Amino acid sequence: MNDSSATAIPPRTIDVLSDVVCPWCYIGKRQLESALPAAADRAHVRWHPFELNPDLPREGIPRRQYVETKFGARGRADEVYARVRAAGENVGLRLDFERIVRQPNTFDAHRLIAWAQSRSDATMADRLVEALFRAFFVDGRDIGHRDELADIAAASGFERLEARSMLDSDEAAADVMEMRRRVREMGVGGVPFFIFDGKVAVSGAQPPDVLQEAMAQARGA
Repeated sequence: MNDSSATAIPPRTIDVLSDVVCPWCYIGKRQLESALPAAADRAHVRWHPFELNPDLPREGIPRRQYVETKFGARGRADEVYARVRAAGENVGLRLDFERIVRQPNTFDAHRLIAWAQSRSDATMADRLVEALFRAFFVDGRDIGHRDELADIAAASGFERLEARSMLDSDEAAADVMEMRRRVREMGVGGVPFFIFDGKVAVSGAQPPDVLQEAMAQARGA
């Protein structure tokens, strides 16, 4: 889409369903950032939980075990990761799958994002989401561990003790569970999943021009 006037005004709200252990969601985040115009501060991006592996134990499982269960032969995993790594490099991301030791349950990470969005502006919440993606896919950190999550929250501008206290409580747990139910009802089968102004939805880590077209449709709807 080449008409720059169509991207001059961003949608008022952009709802993004994603999981912080989904590499395509990290890539999709970069695609969205590229699609938004300079006036993107007028768009309110809201992050919503989509748990790729809700049945994992809270402490997670070894990454090797997860990969073998998911892909079977290691060769197939290497094939898939090579494709994802190349897609990441195209948007400026250097994904380091070899550094990942543990596959986490992301329930607490989603609770942390919900908590952050309830008490801060969109910029700080986005900073936290970005930090979680980076911690997992670049640094290989265990983002299912509450101490790690509290450290990431602190590095994103939140009070560490407050974040740790929240994680030790049941705060935002009902919100994540409710979104799990709603996602099933909506029939969303994969992420990232973008909804522009509650009118136009786009599934997958689509190129910026596809996202811009969806934004234009949402404004005209």
